[in-house]
Amino acid sequence: MGYPKYSIVIPAFNEAARIGGALRAVAACIHERHWSAEIVVVDDGSRDETAAIVDAFAANSSEVRLLQNPGNHGKGYSVRNGLLHSFGEIVMFTDADLSAPIEEAEDLFAAIAAGADIAIGSRWLERTRQTIRQPLYRQFFGRCFNAVTRAVMGLPYADTQCGFKAFTRAAAQTVFQLQTIERWGFDPEILFIALKRGYRVVEVPVSWAHDERTRISYLRDGARMLQDIAIVRWNALLGRYSKQVERIHRAGLVK
Repeated sequence: MGYPKYSIVIPAFNEAARIGGALRAVAACIHERHWSAEIVVVDDGSRDETAAIVDAFAANSSEVRLLQNPGNHGKGYSVRNGLLHSFGEIVMFTDADLSAPIEEAEDLFAAIAAGADIAIGSRWLERTRQTIRQPLYRQFFGRCFNAVTRAVMGLPYADTQCGFKAFTRAAAQTVFQLQTIERWGFDPEILFIALKRGYRVVEVPVSWAHDERTRISYLRDGARMLQDIAIVRWNALLGRYSKQVERIHRAGLVK
C-alpha cells in the first residue's frame, strides 16, 4: 500500500464530547472528495474516553490512527508529534472542534499546489465568513496579541493563531524539528521559523464558527504566549533556527 497524498492531524485533549463527531465529519469529507488521506489523532494524555473513542472508530476506518503522547505536553507538542509521524505528501492540522470546516482544507491544498510551501487559514482576511463570531472581549484580546506578535516577530499575517494550517512534507519536516514551544504559543514560532528558512507562506481566508467550549484563556494563556514570543526571539539570537536539520529516518516515516 502506498503513502497517502494528505495527512490530517487532529490534536486532542479531553475531547470525548467532540472527537467522534469530528472523525465522522473528516472521514465523510475524505470519502466524498475521494482524497487519498489519513487522519491522525494525537491524544495529549486525556483523562476521559478520547483515546477509546478514537480506537473504536479506527477499528472500522482504516484511514484513522491514534498517536498517544507520553502524558500531557500541550497542543504544540501534539501537532509536532502528529505531523512528524504522518505519511502524507501534504500534511495539515485542524482543531477537534472543526471551527474551520474540513471541506475548506481544499483551499489550503490548492494554495500548496499553486506553489506555496505552507498555507495558513485566516479568520480575518474575510471577516464576513465568520459564521459564529467570538465574543467582543475575545476578539479584542486576539487582535491585540496578533498585533504584538506581528510587531515583535515581524510576521506579516493577519491571523497567526488559526488552528488550520497545511505544509508540504519537506517544509513540515524542517519547521517542526526546529520548533521549541510546546503549548498554545507554538503557532507564531513555526511561522517565524518558516520565514527564517525561506519558505513561501500563503494566507488563505476560511470560514469560522467560534465554539464556546474553547479552553484557551486570554489572560492566563495570553501571558504565556508573550513569554513564548520572548523565547522565540532569544532562540533566534542564539541561531537555533538556522542550524541544519537532519530528516527523521525511522522505518516508513520518510519516503
